[in-house]
Amino acid sequence: MFYLASRVPDLWAAALAVEGSPKAAIDTGRIFSANTQLVPLLWVTSAKETPAPPGYNLERRSPAEVTVGQALAWLAAHRRDEFPAKVDCETGNPELARCYWVELTKLDFARRNDVLETTRLMPGAGASLALGGFGFDPSASGPGVLVSWLPEKYQGPLKLGDRIVAVGGTPMADARSYLEYMDQVTDERRVAVMVLRGRDRLRLETRLVLPRRDELQTARLRAEFLPETRELLIISRGVAEIRLTLPSYWLPCPINWNGTAAGTADAPGCWAATEGGQLRRCP
Repeated sequence: MFYLASRVPDLWAAALAVEGSPKAAIDTGRIFSANTQLVPLLWVTSAKETPAPPGYNLERRSPAEVTVGQALAWLAAHRRDEFPAKVDCETGNPELARCYWVELTKLDFARRNDVLETTRLMPGAGASLALGGFGFDPSASGPGVLVSWLPEKYQGPLKLGDRIVAVGGTPMADARSYLEYMDQVTDERRVAVMVLRGRDRLRLETRLVLPRRDELQTARLRAEFLPETRELLIISRGVAEIRLTLPSYWLPCPINWNGTAAGTADAPGCWAATEGGQLRRCP
């Protein structure tokens, strides 16, 4: 849910996460805190040492503080607004460029605007072991990292119940120390991994690998309808063209984009605009 609430925020009124960790979502490099401002997330977790994502619209409670009924009531208390007066979204993927009633139809990263900084949650190194996909509980105690999940038809050397107790000669006290170690990796290289399997201690030869980052450049758009003046103000970075879906109760509505008057929307529905150009009805 940490990932979905940021990537497609206009689909949700609120979100609930039980245990888990935001680290996997943050390590994608594609989580933007601006996108979550209208999608509060309730995180019920006992892992006090796991930090909350900075800037993410999140409420954190321990399992002792909230029952299942209370969590469901918290979700039910939120309503999705189809036309929120103020939206703020960032993306580096044109396939995920819808922001409530605004759609970013053409990105142009050369269009800079220092007013809108990035809200990307910066990932760690995100290194991993080339042992095939395996899962573990980041809050589990040691010794080492307990392998608690393997994918179907897994062909790697690990088995359920294995404990990874050392990587490259560095002891792993528990899952947290393993994650901290991986976040400090700066280069891909071969390493030896020590695995505890029952009473046996195994040495596995493998590699440390780093993720391939995408969406290195992003676009961000902030739009606000001002009910006092019935004007729509848009500020953007990296956006060349947009589509607006406007409700009838906002109209007629003059539109100002990055300080330039784009025209006046006088009918509900879809309107298209190019930065610096004139507003027009969608084809």
